[in-house]
Amino acid sequence: MTANHPMLLTSIHDVSPRFEREIDALFDRLAPITGTNHLAMLVVPDYWGVAPLQKSRSFQRKLRDWSGQGVEMFLHGWHHRADCLPHRRLDWVRGNFMTAGEGEFLAMDRLNAVQKMRDGRKLIEDIISSPVSGFIAPAWLYGEGALEAMRDLQFSMAEDHLRVWNPISGETLASGPVVTWASRSAVRTASSLAFARMAPAILSHFPVARVAVHPGDVSKSSILTSIDHCMARLLAQGRTPSRYSDLLTATERLAA
Repeated sequence: MTANHPMLLTSIHDVSPRFEREIDALFDRLAPITGTNHLAMLVVPDYWGVAPLQKSRSFQRKLRDWSGQGVEMFLHGWHHRADCLPHRRLDWVRGNFMTAGEGEFLAMDRLNAVQKMRDGRKLIEDIISSPVSGFIAPAWLYGEGALEAMRDLQFSMAEDHLRVWNPISGETLASGPVVTWASRSAVRTASSLAFARMAPAILSHFPVARVAVHPGDVSKSSILTSIDHCMARLLAQGRTPSRYSDLLTATERLAA
């Protein structure tokens, strides 16, 4: 399916009352391009422990409205902040270099991961009155405990920097680097802008392209301009704005 109909998956990360203004701005920017039913939102139940979704009735109403328009909802951690440091050197480097201490599920053990995933899924599903589409770890960083917990809880969709996969079967549903931007420092911003310029050419060889935006992106006009240009170039390749669930549908069709 995807080989003949190349896809574009677009997601808004860190969806939380903490970033309500920024999420509104990103939604208003992307929805006219992709259509509301071809956007995904990654919802954080209590960003950094200071923005509990459970206490924000107004933001809950927005989630219900977006979900009703067809936006796919993913569980995106719990606090989005790491409470403990990884023991393995490689994981420590990944958790500190790739993100500002936000690899929440990188060092988490299986029991804690199951509890946070179960509680987070119930919270979001009670709000939107429909199932979440999957679990995506903050900063796309998973430890063994998180991988085991996703299988325990039968999440059918997850993704990291390089692929989308089904945690139940282990099957890779799409591969290729995700295009994202960094706003934390001038150096990181420059690096992400450079990759975004190259990304459409790189991704032209992949059936599925992924674009992920974050609340901090709205703070820099250079990033917003880059997002617009990158999306336009990917769509010019003949890509169809699509849903993550379309990957599962395509897999099921091929297996039938």
